[in-house]
Amino acid sequence: MTVEYVDAGEAINHSALSSMARIAPAVTNDIDSERLLKARSESQNWLTYYGAYDGQRYSLLDQINAGNVSKLSPAWIFQAGQSGQMAATSTYAFEACPLVVDGVMYVTGWDGWFWALDAVTGKELWRYKHAVPFDVSLCCSNVNRGCAVAKGKVFFVTPNAQLLALDATNGDVVWQKTIGDVRAGESASIAPTVIKDTLITGSAGGEFGVRGHIDCWDLETGEQRWRTYTVPKPGEPGSETWPDDGEAWQRGGGNHWVTGTYDPELNLYYAGTGNPAPDFDGGVREGDNLYTDSVVAMDVDTGEIKWHYQFTPHDLWDYDSTMEMTLFERDGKKLLGHFDKNGYFFVLDRTNGELQHVTPFVDRIDWGVITRDGKVTPRKYPDKEGEPVHFYPGPAGAKEWTHAAYSQKTELFYVPVADVGATATRRRREFKEGIPYWGAGVQVDIDNMAGSVSAFDTYGEEKWRWRIDYPMAASVLATAGDLVFAGTPTGEFVALDARTGEKLWEFQCGSGHHSSPSTYSVDGKQYVVVPVGWGGWLEGIVPGLLGQGHGSAVIAFALPD
Repeated sequence: MTVEYVDAGEAINHSALSSMARIAPAVTNDIDSERLLKARSESQNWLTYYGAYDGQRYSLLDQINAGNVSKLSPAWIFQAGQSGQMAATSTYAFEACPLVVDGVMYVTGWDGWFWALDAVTGKELWRYKHAVPFDVSLCCSNVNRGCAVAKGKVFFVTPNAQLLALDATNGDVVWQKTIGDVRAGESASIAPTVIKDTLITGSAGGEFGVRGHIDCWDLETGEQRWRTYTVPKPGEPGSETWPDDGEAWQRGGGNHWVTGTYDPELNLYYAGTGNPAPDFDGGVREGDNLYTDSVVAMDVDTGEIKWHYQFTPHDLWDYDSTMEMTLFERDGKKLLGHFDKNGYFFVLDRTNGELQHVTPFVDRIDWGVITRDGKVTPRKYPDKEGEPVHFYPGPAGAKEWTHAAYSQKTELFYVPVADVGATATRRRREFKEGIPYWGAGVQVDIDNMAGSVSAFDTYGEEKWRWRIDYPMAASVLATAGDLVFAGTPTGEFVALDARTGEKLWEFQCGSGHHSSPSTYSVDGKQYVVVPVGWGGWLEGIVPGLLGQGHGSAVIAFALPD
């Protein structure tokens, strides 16, 4: 059963409530498919969520480098603040990756916020606040991961499953579309991707037993081009991996809530999918449960799934596979690298999904074993009603949604690692629309935890490790200046030597990091920018630091003149 969507009402024009200019330069007018295909070559800008379609989170900028990063200092701080009543009961977090176009920065926040800033001074140019109903059901915090830019517009999604196109010069709404049924528990947090003349989005809400889907929209009008469900209905390829009772697949999860990557030569979009629902009770969904916990390679023009690879068949540990699918080449071969929540690093042939090899990237893994050739053997899982089972990694995984980076210069991956376990106790619950559908009680370890930024070569051999006392909960950034930037749960923003892992610089930002930094330059001056704000689903990652100060600032760093 679904319930008709109820409008949230009119959005208040928050730009009119301040003295800001309420106008930004028309820098996105000329952004089109050709410029986005060459996004990395525009090293002064950060045009897409990962900086380029390949998902490497790697910049060619090297003005800030291993030799001078010790002089890095804050250039400006933007205090995002908050106002009004927060939607839903879940806490907010700053999880966005800022985009930058020719001196203008675009940042999204929790609860439907969007800001345009001067990238040199941090001065606010305009703001938009979407009206979100208070009773929206959110699984894992009130968050948004970013936006897309093209053709004079900026695009983002809201917690109540709306997709908006805003005028990039003033924040006015150009068009608005509904992604999912918010009353059934569907929401949205993904940063959209512009490909050709379309926009690709995904839904969230697997923990409420919704059926995941990926959508393609016309860039100019918002007309829907195609929709592909990530849980097949009876008769479709993959449906044999679900019970044929007519219910489990309809509530199957598999949501696409983190931005995918794109190979223009193959015309394939690589989408990671979330866990099956219910998360921990596999007894009501016997089978491998395709295409949950998978990468699906989709034809961009039609939405057809060309191939898939499932990282955790019949998941009983909440091991979503939504995080980045990094595209790289080795010996002339097109490959895809993926660090999964289940603790293993997978390398696939991205032309056909053929597995190349699998290696572990965290010390403690006891939920099961995956051999180098991909054979999966589960060992510990919540099987019996009411019986606690402890396993590593916990449901937040050895790396949650936060992103690794890959340096074309060192040919190393840099991974934010979380080493923490949890106890799950199966508690079967009947499905009710709009109500959490987990199938277990979960308690994440509050001590005996660790984290690191670890460097791996493309074969999975670890090259160095920078250790910290807490699981990492933020993305990393690699640059041609031989640097890796990372934010810690205790607030330090650090620069590591990309070749040795030595810490070269740090700045205490006053709040824990749970976002994705980016870098850019204006008038020849390089900046590194990071949103800082602690909250969200941290009880699953670092429960021992839940009481840390929230914060909600964007901080840009630069070398002194």
